[in-house]
Amino acid sequence: MSDHRAIAVGLFNRVWELMEKTDRTPAETDEMIHGAHASRYHWGIVGTPENWERGEWQVSRVYAVLGRAEPCRKHAERCLEICMEHGIGSWDLAFAFEALARAASVAGDFDEAKAFAEKAYEASKAIEDEEDLEHFHEAMETIRGIR
Repeated sequence: MSDHRAIAVGLFNRVWELMEKTDRTPAETDEMIHGAHASRYHWGIVGTPENWERGEWQVSRVYAVLGRAEPCRKHAERCLEICMEHGIGSWDLAFAFEALARAASVAGDFDEAKAFAEKAYEASKAIEDEEDLEHFHEAMETIRGIR
């Protein structure tokens, strides 16, 4: 089981590197998509509900980076479902709504993006750690059309 955890963590981190890369090759884009899904798969075997929803969040974010609204929305919705099903709040719930706002923005539905952004900001009030809250606000500032 520790192999699954190590793989999940390694893939999650690699996907972040690829998402931040401005000159990704087509092969790296494929690696990023498959890596996000594979990380989520391995978290499904050994992780907690928090790991599952964070994995769904990352898959959603990958599709947002690629401008693919439908799978972005699907995984954002799953992220929120896991939060609701398991009573997960604070940071994770705020980022579930952030993912939905981002998905709506990618789809060009800025009214819906604003509505989800409001829910994200409301959920962020439960984030106690200042650094985490700052990270949340930085992420929200990158969503097009919510201001």
